[in-house]
Amino acid sequence: MVDPRKSELPTAAAAAPELPVAPQIPEVAPSTLPRSVSAPETAPIGIFDSGLGGLTVAREIMTRLPGERIIYFGDTARVPYGPKSPDTVVRYSREITAWLIEEGVKVVVVACNTATAHALDALQADFAIPVIGVVEPGARAAARVSDSGHIGVIGTAGTIASGAYERAIHAAREDATILAAACPLFVPLVEEGWLDEDATRLVAHRYLDPLRAATVDTLVLGCTHYPLLKPLISRTMGGGVRLIDSAEETAAETCRVLAHMGLAADPAGRPTHRFVASDAPEHFLRQGQRFLGEAIERVEKLTLG
Repeated sequence: MVDPRKSELPTAAAAAPELPVAPQIPEVAPSTLPRSVSAPETAPIGIFDSGLGGLTVAREIMTRLPGERIIYFGDTARVPYGPKSPDTVVRYSREITAWLIEEGVKVVVVACNTATAHALDALQADFAIPVIGVVEPGARAAARVSDSGHIGVIGTAGTIASGAYERAIHAAREDATILAAACPLFVPLVEEGWLDEDATRLVAHRYLDPLRAATVDTLVLGCTHYPLLKPLISRTMGGGVRLIDSAEETAAETCRVLAHMGLAADPAGRPTHRFVASDAPEHFLRQGQRFLGEAIERVEKLTLG
């Protein structure tokens, strides 16, 4: 800040204008907090996704909260959620959340961007335990760390079309300029295991070069598959661009909510985890290790709806 009393400074050497300061973002979103919680600290965390991608969120939660038990539900019978109508996604999400609560979870993490965009408000209104989505934590982190306010968002076609990230970022930072791009081929490339192949690099440049040319300084990875492409995306965007990993930010939000509500388990515990798929548990078992970063011993099958 220039001292106004120092008027002897030559006018030709006027001080450069100060950069805008990012606003202070609340650590825990008020909408996340429940009306009441009766589950004990030892109860598990429930996580669901339309398929495998949400395992990247589970992995980050396991890393940050090593004492927590997890029940993960992958709705592989009805994947993908992106082409489904909002009403259908809300119905699926309610069914899964109700089942997780029946299993005794203390918090539900919606580890799916499409389900978060369409169903989070309904779930938070309908259920009395904390329900955390993947959009708002990443959006608030981007608003907080961006120096210029020029923020890029990449995601599936459904997530980008919903405008959920734009709304959440603008709610946290009104002056933000947002450039969103759908990257639909990233998901099948990740599920094929093509994380750094020539074809993947070509696709990455096709999607990301316009964002790089627009000089965004922060890029939100708005799909739970995309963290597996983080090294490639970072190289394509250049070293000066901050990547916001929605899985990491959602895990951090879960940690804050549990601490705020006094629901955190003993970090020295040795938890066991459950993995449930609504179809093709054998495929889930084979592919899940790529997303989770460790072996999955068993996958249960449960069909809802």
